[in-house]
Amino acid sequence: MAKKRSKRYRALLEKYDRYKLYEPEEAVKLVKELATAKFDETIDLAVKLGIDPKRSDQTVRGTVVLPHGTGKVPKILAFAKGDKAEEARKAGADIVGAEDLIEEIKKGFSDFDVIVATPDMMPLIGRNLGRILGPRMPSPKAGTVGQDIGRIIEELKKGKIQFKVDRYGIIHVPIGKASFTEQQLLENLYTVIRAILRAKPPAAKGQYLQSVTISPTMGPGVKINPQSLQKKIAQMVF
Repeated sequence: MAKKRSKRYRALLEKYDRYKLYEPEEAVKLVKELATAKFDETIDLAVKLGIDPKRSDQTVRGTVVLPHGTGKVPKILAFAKGDKAEEARKAGADIVGAEDLIEEIKKGFSDFDVIVATPDMMPLIGRNLGRILGPRMPSPKAGTVGQDIGRIIEELKKGKIQFKVDRYGIIHVPIGKASFTEQQLLENLYTVIRAILRAKPPAAKGQYLQSVTISPTMGPGVKINPQSLQKKIAQMVF
């Protein structure tokens, strides 16, 4: 059964050709026009990759610092002790602790966006919170575990995000807010796509970027021409 769309959503669909592959600049301009909700909508990016997500040698994941952030400063919980706990606080961690935090999370505390940790804390976290945290567990692959806890926190506060392909071969990440300028959204878009291209697994064959779509939180998606996007990124100096 098809999902019933609101009158506002249907009106937005009449504003453009939803089947057309737009140039990146056109798409960004259009997606800002489609963000008509009464709040500052997030602009989301969805990238369908030509991989088999069921194969371990074709997993795509990584981290990237958006030049203009996401428009939201994450609330960071840091597991650290001693000097590293102080380093985490100075870097801007919102909540810092060790065993005390484990007990709080066991009781249901979840008022945070990202968890980071020093390597020595991971055995303790894994034993006590593995099942509770699930995908929110800090990990070296996600760039949320490391001895340089201060740098990790500073990068997250500045706009570092994690991307990971889902079981359908799609990556979903935010690239900013509707209030961002077109140039800011474009630079964030190019930065993420460049990171995804660099993360291409050697085992992936055929067309890697199959589709690229951007959309506001409460609006429809705008398709971007993948080939044009790759050409523009290849010509840029980062």
